[in-house]
Amino acid sequence: MAFPENFITELAERNDIVDVVSSYVRLGKKSGSNLFGLCPFHGEKTPSFSVSADKQIYHCFGCGKGGGVINFVMEIENLSFPEAVEFLAKRAGMAIPEQAADKDAKKRSRLLDANRDAARFFHEQLGTEAGKAAVEYMQRRRISPKIARNFGLGYAPDSWDSLIRALRDKGYTDYELLDAGLVKRGKNGGFYDMFRNRLMFPVIDVRGNVIGFSGRILGEGEPKYLNTPETLVFNKSRNLFALNLAKKSKNGYIILSEGNIDVVSLHQAGFDSAVASLGTSLTPEQARIISRYTNEVIIAYDSDNAGVKAAQRAISILEKLDLKVKVLKMQDAKDPDEYIKLKGPDAFRNLIEASEHQIDYRLGQITAKYDLSSDEQKVEFLKEASELVAKFPGSVERQVYAMRVAQMASVDARLVQDEVERRRKKLYSQARRTVNRENARPEQSIQPGERRLRYEDPSSAMAEEGLIRLLYLDGALAKGKELPKPEDFSSQALGHIYSAIAARLGSGASMSTAVLSESLTNDEMGLLVSVLQKPEDLKNGERSIRDYIEKIKQRNELKSDSTDLRALANKLRETKKYEG
Repeated sequence: MAFPENFITELAERNDIVDVVSSYVRLGKKSGSNLFGLCPFHGEKTPSFSVSADKQIYHCFGCGKGGGVINFVMEIENLSFPEAVEFLAKRAGMAIPEQAADKDAKKRSRLLDANRDAARFFHEQLGTEAGKAAVEYMQRRRISPKIARNFGLGYAPDSWDSLIRALRDKGYTDYELLDAGLVKRGKNGGFYDMFRNRLMFPVIDVRGNVIGFSGRILGEGEPKYLNTPETLVFNKSRNLFALNLAKKSKNGYIILSEGNIDVVSLHQAGFDSAVASLGTSLTPEQARIISRYTNEVIIAYDSDNAGVKAAQRAISILEKLDLKVKVLKMQDAKDPDEYIKLKGPDAFRNLIEASEHQIDYRLGQITAKYDLSSDEQKVEFLKEASELVAKFPGSVERQVYAMRVAQMASVDARLVQDEVERRRKKLYSQARRTVNRENARPEQSIQPGERRLRYEDPSSAMAEEGLIRLLYLDGALAKGKELPKPEDFSSQALGHIYSAIAARLGSGASMSTAVLSESLTNDEMGLLVSVLQKPEDLKNGERSIRDYIEKIKQRNELKSDSTDLRALANKLRETKKYEG
């Protein structure tokens, strides 16, 4: 192991999983010694994410994620094993012992250093003759020097190699800068700066690391914004611009906008909870990250058609996380930056206070599509509006909005309520048929929650799970048994888990999710936890382990026999060819 086993064990003991998970997930409902909350790894409205204080593990019955405290930090913070260990060691005030070199961790650290030094270089350019164009641009956009410092804004010179030369002097290689997304490779094999003649916005994660950049061109040209490509440290779908600042806000809500300039303007005007997605529509991963810091989101997207469509998509993603969602309607301005410049911060604050609940917003968008003075269009409006209301989970909510729709169309409320319930029954019937189809396949209930892990032979996989469970819970049961080899397992994932457990048993080492975290992937750890959650009668362990071993052995004998029969059949066919 890269880390001493006793250190990993102590690390897990000093980072109680309930305390760690509670800093990301609101844990409420209790069942026995388990606490439940909404899973931070997939969208859900009913809590299926379980944390066991006794076993010090987590498991989601919805998506299949699971493991110990180290795996949780790896998943939630997108860290490697060594980085998660370092994260938890700092949290517990533990010194990290000398360990074997970890290539990815060293490379990641090097890329973060390169990004930090690049951010310093860009910021320093604002004080140079070349940076005057960027300073003048910020003055036109009314970005103050103070807010520029807070965000670490900078300027990428209109040069092919200014950054390369500056960072080479600091000891970075061209290939390191390429891996960091700071340079590109030319057709002739040389390297040139990725960002040129752009106002630079560093993207800083919630731990304060510069992980990438977004650059706005100062002159004419495309693209208007250029973002760092995907790297070992930068994934735009899992990060948000300015979340490192917004997470400290006392506002109680997150303002979600489209552009970096909008975010800077909002913060400068006192709205310090503003964030933006990084050149893409809001992703489910970004929504889950937002849900860790707030239960209310105010969408402040551009007022054009693209902004309206983006808001609709964002609403559908955010509402799955049981977040309260409101939408701003900006008149006489296309975005928050323009609105604040035209009408001032107080007017924008009034706009926030008057923001529409997402249901009112969506209903308003439907209404705007139809001329309700036309009977034909009124019918189409009632169909679409009833379809929307039918999807609301609460019966009171459905009744209230059905009445609202009826008033808007000047029809009897009972007619709309009946239409809503008819459509809801249809939606329920469709969902039930889907569930019934799944339940009609017995093997489906056996499959792992993580869809990337599939059992080709469910019957054998159940025996393989049982063997893993018994060996984990009571390694002494292996004594005197002829255990199968990992390659005898029908499931590659179960075979790898079994191999890790067998290796520890063979060396007499202790068994825990913490010490297995380094050997198994997060998907495999989730599978192991789901296996351990299933019941097992240890009093009959001797008989059970023999049955499991025999089942795996029989499967391999049948596999071998079928292979031999196929070989014999092929041989007979070849013989007949020559005889003929």
